[in-house]
Order: sequence, then structure tokens, then C-alpha cells
Amino acid sequence: MKSTKIIYWVTTGIICLFSLGAIQMNSQMAIDGANHLLIPRYLGLEVSIGQLIGLVLLIVPAVPARFKEWAYVGYGLMYITAFIAHLAVGDSLVPYGLMAVLFFGLLLTSYISFHKLNTAKSNTIN
Repeated sequence: MKSTKIIYWVTTGIICLFSLGAIQMNSQMAIDGANHLLIPRYLGLEVSIGQLIGLVLLIVPAVPARFKEWAYVGYGLMYITAFIAHLAVGDSLVPYGLMAVLFFGLLLTSYISFHKLNTAKSNTIN
């Protein structure tokens, strides 16, 4: 149980630290990156706002599990879309595609450990 909790918080923390970059959604680097991937400006802003909302949902322990589930879905879609977008514009698999796959793996690890913790918590309550 203790190791599961450590795995959950480390993987979730890494995902949330990476998501903090969404604060710079109006920086020239973010605009250039979205243009490179042929993503419209409004969609880049929506993804950044969604990342910040997902960050809060994942990191705050008092958030209900159902909201966390949807945050995981949103992050998963974002990482899969990032992988496809980089391949579609001809970026190399390493480092761009690999980064999306790596963070998707972290997300899956966080998700699995989240469910293990919830199962253990519900078993101790009953």
C-alpha cells in the first residue's frame, strides 16, 4: 500500500509538473509550437486551459474520483493526439513521439495506482 501511494504521487507529480508549462500558453514558444503542428490558436488555448484544470483535479486529494477519471481521459487524449500530430508533420520519433509515449506511460501508471489506492481505501471502509 505504501509503495503504491509513493508510485501514485511520484507519477502524478511528474505529470502535473509537466502540465505547469500550460501557464505559458501565450508565450511565443507555445504559439510557434502550435503553428508547427498545424494546430489552430484557439485549440492550443483550450488544451492549455484543460491541462491546468486537469492538474488541479489530479493533484487535489479532495476531488471526487469521477472527476479524476475524466482528467485522466483528457490527459490520455492529449498525449495520443500529441503523438499523432508530431508524426503527421514529419517530426522524428525521438524525441517528440517518445516524449508523448513516455508521458502516456506515466499517466497509465498513475491511473493504475490511483485505482489500487481507491480499492484499498474502499476495502478498509467496509
